[in-house]
Amino acid sequence: MPTALNWARDGNSWPLHEHSRFVDAAGLRWHVQRHDVETVYGDDAPRLLLLHGTGASTHSWRGLLPLLADRFSWLALDLPGHGYTSKAAARQLSLPGMAGALAELLTTLGWMPTVAVGHSAGAAILVRMALDGQLQAQAIGAINGAFLPFGGVAAPIFTPLARLLHGAAWVPRMFSRRAADPKVVERLVGGTGSTLDAEGLALYGRLMCSPAHTEAALGMMAHWDLRGLARDLPRLGTPMHLLVGAGDRAVAPRQARKVALRRPGTTLVTLPRLGHLAHEEDPAAVAAWLRALAGTDGRSPGPRV
Repeated sequence: MPTALNWARDGNSWPLHEHSRFVDAAGLRWHVQRHDVETVYGDDAPRLLLLHGTGASTHSWRGLLPLLADRFSWLALDLPGHGYTSKAAARQLSLPGMAGALAELLTTLGWMPTVAVGHSAGAAILVRMALDGQLQAQAIGAINGAFLPFGGVAAPIFTPLARLLHGAAWVPRMFSRRAADPKVVERLVGGTGSTLDAEGLALYGRLMCSPAHTEAALGMMAHWDLRGLARDLPRLGTPMHLLVGAGDRAVAPRQARKVALRRPGTTLVTLPRLGHLAHEEDPAAVAAWLRALAGTDGRSPGPRV
C-alpha cells in the first residue's frame, strides 16, 4: 500500500541522515543535508551544491558525497515536493518557480556555492538560476543534464498529457501502489539504462511508494518547459561542464553535444557503460570528475567542445 514519507519514522535509516536538517524558505519546509570542512590551510574549502533530478532525492548522492568530504563543503537538498521537502504549489514546480524557490533557500542559509552540480533536471534548474542572476557559482556541472525540449512526434502532446495526469488525484496513488512491487521499481530504474544495487533500488522504492513524492515528480513534468532555457543557453556566462553516461536511456547522450555546440567552451566527458544514474553507479568516477572540475587536483575536467 502507498506509504507517505515520515522523517520521524524513517529519518534514522535515510542515507547521510546525520547531515540532515530542515529549513523554512519560500513557503516550503526543505530537507537539506550540509557538510562543512576547512582545508589544511585553514581556509574555507570549495562549496559544492548538488541538485538531484525528477523523482529522486538527496539519497542519490549517498555514494558520492563521502568521497568529497575531505575537499569540499557541500549542500544537498530535496527539491520541492520531493523526498522530505514539503509539498509545493504548482508554480514552484515549473523551471523558473523551482529556480526562484531555491534562490530563496540559499539566501536564507546565507550559502552560495563555488561549484554547482545538477543531475538531469537539476542541471536545468542551476542554469536557469545562473541566467536569471540567482546563482554566482564559478562553474556549473551537469550529470546527464536535461536542457533541451523532448523531441519526436510526441512532443506536442507530452506536456498536456502530464498536466492531465497530474490533475487526477488517483494517479499518484495508483503509481505508488504499483511501486510496492520491487520488480516494478527495478524495471523503471533499468529503463534509464542504469543498474543499481539492492540498496539503491530499495531507496527508490521507498520514494515511489509515497504518493506525495510521486505527485511532485509528475507535477514537474506537467509544468516543465525547456524551450526558453534552450533559447537562452548561448548567453550563459558561467563555465559549464557536462558528464554523460554513454548508456543513458532517459536523456539521449547526443543531447550533450548539441548543448555544448550552443555554448562554445563547454567541456564534455563521456563515461562508458553507465546510464542515466551514472553518479549512483560509479561514484568514484564522478568524484574524480568533480575534483578536476573544481580544480582541487590540478587536472582539467575534460576536453572543450
